[in-house]
Amino acid sequence: MSNQNDILDVKQLSEEAGGMEAALRPGTLDEFVGQDNLKSNLRVFIEAARARQEALDHCLFYAPPGLGKTTLANILAKEMGVNIKVTSGPVLARPGDLAAMLTTELADGDILFIDEIHRLNPAVEEALYPAMEDFTFFINTGKGPGSTTLKLAVPKFTLVGATTRSGLLTGPLRDRFGIVFNLGFYEISEITDILARSARLLNIAADRAGLTELAKRSRGTPRIANRLLRRARDFAQVKGQGVITQEIATLAMNSLDIDNEGLDSVDKRILEALIDRFNGGPVGVENLAIAVSEAVDTLTDAIEPYLIKAGFIARTPRGRVATPKAYKHLNRKPATDLLF
Repeated sequence: MSNQNDILDVKQLSEEAGGMEAALRPGTLDEFVGQDNLKSNLRVFIEAARARQEALDHCLFYAPPGLGKTTLANILAKEMGVNIKVTSGPVLARPGDLAAMLTTELADGDILFIDEIHRLNPAVEEALYPAMEDFTFFINTGKGPGSTTLKLAVPKFTLVGATTRSGLLTGPLRDRFGIVFNLGFYEISEITDILARSARLLNIAADRAGLTELAKRSRGTPRIANRLLRRARDFAQVKGQGVITQEIATLAMNSLDIDNEGLDSVDKRILEALIDRFNGGPVGVENLAIAVSEAVDTLTDAIEPYLIKAGFIARTPRGRVATPKAYKHLNRKPATDLLF
């Protein structure tokens, strides 16, 4: 059992949060842990825009899921003192949907946040260009020879786009963003700090060693870390004394089949297929996805980025290849002609 003095203060349960997820989202750049270079630059851009009394330039955040793109969009709105309208690419099916949003739901300086912006309908994307550049929206009325084009003025808004697939953004759309940032995976110490804050907000008793153990297995992703924290709380309540210690955290993660590298059963199945069925690669992502019964988008957006970052998979011009680290992790003997 950990020393009582090491146990985090858990008496400061958030009264203002509308729900668990809302309670865990930082509300300001000062509360946002990690991404230090990004935060430093955003502070400059925000301060400059406020001094000029202008809308913030259009922003694009790209990263794998769970790294804070939506949270940063809401922080920008709060730091700028404006409202935010949240939508997603698939929701905006027609240019008219975008026109209604721009003309009736936004005011000067407000933020329009479009998640999954790479999935915008091409017609909607085309209509968005003049709105981003000149704050003008063109909409066609009618069809055929009798149709006309209306020119509508829209507020001087800020578009914040988020995507997990920056490579799918068209060049013209990407070029219209003045501020572009890639969010990287978080360090273990940063994830531990995030978990300490979440533990306070959720009234969870935990010591630093227990939170660090969870952080090691969180794939450098705050969303995953907060999910593991809630599961570890269950084990602490049933199997321990109500405190997440290193022993309880290890027990919980082992029970959930999450190893000390953060790999779960799906990750291991992918590595096993790559090594055992495809002789370590190279193999195309479509064939790999079929072999493990996962959607290609799920593999490329949610699973593969961490496996590449952690050094288990490498991309080559011919396809995905298992690295020596993957062989060692699965206790497999590398082939003599391994590409490393």
